[in-house]
Amino acid sequence: MFSLTVFLLCSLLFALPLTAQRRPAAGPLRVLASNPRWFTDGSGKAVYLAGSHTWQNLQDSGLLRDDKNDPPDAFDYHGFLDFLERHNHNFFRLWRWETPKWTDKFDGVVKYCRPHPWVRSGPGTARDGKPKFDLERLDPEYFARLRARVAAAGERGMYASVMLFEGWEIQFTDAWDYHPFHQANNINGVEADRNGDGSGLEYNTLQPGEMGRRVLVLQEAYVRKVVDTVNDLDNVLYEISNEAHTESTDWQYYLIRFVKECEAAKPKQHPVGMTFQYRGGTNQTLYASPADWISPNPGDAAENYRENPSSTHTRKVVVNDTDHLWGHTGGDAIWVWKSFCRGLNVLLMEELLPSPTWQDSARLAMGQTRRYAERMNLAAMVPAGELAATGYCLAERGKEYLVFQPGNKGEFSVNLTGAEGTFTAEWLDVNHDRTIPAQGVSGGAPRNFRTPFPGPSALYLKVSGQ
Repeated sequence: MFSLTVFLLCSLLFALPLTAQRRPAAGPLRVLASNPRWFTDGSGKAVYLAGSHTWQNLQDSGLLRDDKNDPPDAFDYHGFLDFLERHNHNFFRLWRWETPKWTDKFDGVVKYCRPHPWVRSGPGTARDGKPKFDLERLDPEYFARLRARVAAAGERGMYASVMLFEGWEIQFTDAWDYHPFHQANNINGVEADRNGDGSGLEYNTLQPGEMGRRVLVLQEAYVRKVVDTVNDLDNVLYEISNEAHTESTDWQYYLIRFVKECEAAKPKQHPVGMTFQYRGGTNQTLYASPADWISPNPGDAAENYRENPSSTHTRKVVVNDTDHLWGHTGGDAIWVWKSFCRGLNVLLMEELLPSPTWQDSARLAMGQTRRYAERMNLAAMVPAGELAATGYCLAERGKEYLVFQPGNKGEFSVNLTGAEGTFTAEWLDVNHDRTIPAQGVSGGAPRNFRTPFPGPSALYLKVSGQ
């Protein structure tokens, strides 16, 4: 298989040069009260989050890689950060995997993963042939790696969402056979599979009884250690669980509040997120949650986070993540720009392999939208699709307008009625990442614009003198 290192080196040759001198990530982030579609770093400035993420960026694993080794090959984390930096990305999910071994559902090959939060001391042998876990002893190696990786990202101006639990693998692979909370794999007599059906789905629920309480206490101890490990870092977000099943709702709500309680008396408080429950979840569960940020699934026709993302304010910061829309098979420049102009942050789930054009274009577009987010007074800009014939527009009315046309309207109008003064104009050729100055226009009425090149474009208007 094409190596990650070679891919990262090649990507540097074709990526844009850095647009600004490297600055550490400021924070901690909080929801911007005046415009809660965005986060702020406390300065009053809005922070737009966009970036790529991949499964191996915390623990080494063989998921979707030609890696059958035990232990698995080490992931080139600093090469990953280089890749993000060169593409002007500032956000990723830091993935958690819960089991040391599973059979990959995609290729049927047994894969391995390490390190894990608990010490493997024995006595006794777990089902993967290694010493059993001691759930009363947290492993310093895991938490040292967690801290080092979050800190390294922060030094480069990047925000990392620390994933606390992972719910997909125990639903769709044989992972529960090897899970630390399966009694066969720990020395503590802990069994989270309450009904004994071999699935372990109860691990992601609030279980009744003494054993249920014991499981939750151990989960709380692990979460508290994560918070203690990274609380002083400015670039932290939390995610409770990736794609846990639909019965996990109360458990996830409980843990969102628990993280907030853990941080309440600490120097810093960070945003806590909830992402889509797969399969069968609803976006309404996310909207109703106590989370600060959410990642939805495609939703109904009115939401349509894939093709025509909703701009309806959910009272949460929305991170539109391809992982919950397509998995790792979708998301392109058109989707990135549509999402941004509808007031959404974006994430691209990817394998970091030579990719088809659509994925390359998404990487590029995330850097483009970040450049405009930095230039504009984003804190004051809201979706205003009704002002542009294309339907995609961020605006601070009378001052700034960013209009996206997805390629099917080479000529379109922007309604500048009520906007006084003269506006400077600039085109962005999305496909080729080049900007072209345009003739300024006067406000006060609808104005027509024609793109000077084929394909998708962005038009940036700003009132002169501002």
